[in-house]
Amino acid sequence: MTPSERYAQLKKHLSEENPILIDAVDHYRTLDSIAHRYGLLDDEESYTAHISWWPLISILGTFSAGKSTFINHYIGKTVQQSGNQAVDDKFTVIAYGENDEVTTLPGMALDADPRFPFYNISNEIEEVEKGEGERVNLYLQLKTVRADALKGKILIDSPGFDADSQRDTILRITSHIIDMSDLVLIFFDARHPEPGAMRDTLEHLVGTAVRHNDADKILYVLNQIDTTSKEDNLEDVIGSWQRALASQGLVAGNTFAIYNESAASIENDSLKERLERKMKTDLAAITHRMDKVSIERAYRILRQVENLSKSLQNDRLPKLREQLVRWSRQVLFADTLLLALLAAVVIVGEMQFDLMGTITTSPLFGGLAAAAATVVLGYGHFTLRGKLAARLQRRLQNEDPELARAVGKMTKWWRPVWSARSGNWAKTTYRTLENLTDKSRRNIQKLNDTFLRRRESDAPAD
Repeated sequence: MTPSERYAQLKKHLSEENPILIDAVDHYRTLDSIAHRYGLLDDEESYTAHISWWPLISILGTFSAGKSTFINHYIGKTVQQSGNQAVDDKFTVIAYGENDEVTTLPGMALDADPRFPFYNISNEIEEVEKGEGERVNLYLQLKTVRADALKGKILIDSPGFDADSQRDTILRITSHIIDMSDLVLIFFDARHPEPGAMRDTLEHLVGTAVRHNDADKILYVLNQIDTTSKEDNLEDVIGSWQRALASQGLVAGNTFAIYNESAASIENDSLKERLERKMKTDLAAITHRMDKVSIERAYRILRQVENLSKSLQNDRLPKLREQLVRWSRQVLFADTLLLALLAAVVIVGEMQFDLMGTITTSPLFGGLAAAAATVVLGYGHFTLRGKLAARLQRRLQNEDPELARAVGKMTKWWRPVWSARSGNWAKTTYRTLENLTDKSRRNIQKLNDTFLRRRESDAPAD
């Protein structure tokens, strides 16, 4: 799918679901155009593919942490199988469908459909392990069902996380999910909250999530607390769990404790009351966050326009210019050496063959000599500038592939060597990016006004 086709599809979808974001598609189109011009994006790439335009809730966690039971309860239908052993060994994308019965489709349905966050995920899988990209059905599946809770959002259920047997491919997909999601729920089994039992899981899930740029979208859920609090030690259980999280850098924030009320058997009435109060409060908070992902997604999409604009202004373009200036200096030095070499040839020719006298007495010879010198200088200049650019690209390839690609595009033979040294370099681009930042902020203000009006219209009359 080309960027133009993706813009058209996004606008069609948003016109039905969230028209206020239609302008954002044009903002992304402008960002793509700038990135394409400077080589910071491949011509077939788009920033619109780096963010989920559909509200996305991911549910990760350990085996037997109650993820499937929670999902079924939230949806109101039995979509995922549940049990004490590993049931699903794939990432399952759950979306709204037209049938009352659950329909299951293979992973290729996700890999080939740009509406979902796993579009072209086979390419990423292939980068991890050759040949695995063709086996995408081993890692992903799609389930659809008619359920009001799924309208306007997508759920992702992960396979139970077992760090000892986890492969690089699963870790890559997990990282991709965290990046793309509007909300991430990480479930833990309250029966194993101690740091020792959770160490590997914490290292891979919590440690990675805490360092995420948007860590506020990640909720940590201790499930099945009813099975560990029979001795009225709820605070001890939660305290042990929070210390385990703190060992990975999570010192405060979105931590919750819940259980499945229909499956619980709590004999102590006082304890039952305390657990129910805790569970209902935390479950309501989790559900509230899940229900408002559409709002959070809209803000995230608009905020990303500003973030990308600032990244291009303050990081990508300045670094590109720095590399181009370095390259131009190297080309100047090489041209100077080439001129010096040509001058040395002329001096030797003058000393040995009275070159200047010959040129003076024979205009034809002089013209041919000038033409030959021009060809030599031109060929030498373009050959050297190409080799110097290729060497710079190779040096950048490992540390910053995006910048290496941009250097390759901006050092093509027809581009002036000294353009990056001009005070006007990318001046129009910077002005465009500043305007995009302003437009993004104005759109956020419009979004504020829209949701404020909704709250006022939904408020009960006095």
